[in-house]
Amino acid sequence: MEERLQKVMARAGIASRRVSEQMIKDRRVTVNDRVVTELGTKVDADRDMIRVDGKLISAATSAVYIMLNKPAGYLTSLKDDRERPIVTDLIKGVPERIFPVGRLDYDSEGLLVLTNDGTFAYRIQHPKFEIPKTYMVKVKGSIPGDVLKAISGITLLEDGDFKPQRVRIDKANRKSTWVEMTIHEGKNRIIKRLFDFYGYPVMRLVRVAIGNLKLKNLRIGDFRYLEVREVRDLLALAKP
Repeated sequence: MEERLQKVMARAGIASRRVSEQMIKDRRVTVNDRVVTELGTKVDADRDMIRVDGKLISAATSAVYIMLNKPAGYLTSLKDDRERPIVTDLIKGVPERIFPVGRLDYDSEGLLVLTNDGTFAYRIQHPKFEIPKTYMVKVKGSIPGDVLKAISGITLLEDGDFKPQRVRIDKANRKSTWVEMTIHEGKNRIIKRLFDFYGYPVMRLVRVAIGNLKLKNLRIGDFRYLEVREVRDLLALAKP
């Protein structure tokens, strides 16, 4: 069966579909020893010889879904020119080539999903599918009720309006406040920028849930495979 080349690459765990498209544009992909640059190119994964950077890929790889409790100090990336630690350094004993679904900042922590299923990754991370993501956010200072109300509403940031799906204070003292926040947008550093806007710098940010998938008692730096039910439930949340 013929499919678009970037879809075959994503399913084989090379990268997300969007990154695979860029690889094709950059002339890094060959099909039957011919460089391909057309994004609409269709291939048969069972018959065609597909290479990325000269390495033969296989679309027959089993789908893998992993959740990691990411520590601070790791990049959500597959490589880094400055040789900083990356999240896949923490995934030991997994033979398949997997990539992160979405991102967490270098100094952020918590639930990160990794997979070799490009279609799954796209549906979980793209804002149009509105998969909710929940964070515990520690900010400097005590947040009064009127400011919390403003944070819970619509805030005009430099790149447009933003409104969290849900905001509540978990615990607070004079020096700091823990806020639980659920969002479904994927803009860069959106939570940190929101609190900075109101004058409450973020001291710590931990993602604790993606949809119904919760971090629970998974230790920092550890990972586990997702159950079939968990994958199915996540996909069921994606709005059509």
